[in-house]
Amino acid sequence: MVENFEISRSIEIGVHKLPEVFKGLENVEELRKVFGEEELKKVLQDLCVRITKRHGYMWVDEENCHICISFDYLSRADEKYIYLDMVHELIHIKQLKDGRELFDKNYIYVERPTEIEAYKITVSEAKRIGMTDNEIIYYLSVEWINQEDRVKLLKTLGLI
Repeated sequence: MVENFEISRSIEIGVHKLPEVFKGLENVEELRKVFGEEELKKVLQDLCVRITKRHGYMWVDEENCHICISFDYLSRADEKYIYLDMVHELIHIKQLKDGRELFDKNYIYVERPTEIEAYKITVSEAKRIGMTDNEIIYYLSVEWINQEDRVKLLKTLGLI
């Protein structure tokens, strides 16, 4: 359980204001550093979350600056993973608001500057909430990163 973080897992499919789905993100020091306290409050208040039937995890919809979440993932995933994914995606929201290219095709996924930044902050937060390096490595083991690229990412993040 992540201290002061709450998830409304019974929320219906559709678009919701972030505070209807998550509470406690305003207390995340890593996010305060990235956004600044006032900007973070405003972003968390104004940001929309789209709960969708689409299979997957979480991602940012660049077109409308929403965080999208698979209903199945929201309903069943470990609270720590959802928390860390929210931190990661909020970093992407900040990058998007700053005019940065989230999906720069000049880089492979694990070398993309926006991903490296988001992962570094997420790993820092994972350590802060008490996860071991092995637990973080397991968390980062996702199907869209092959073994070779996963090793690159883990080395970049200082986990191996």
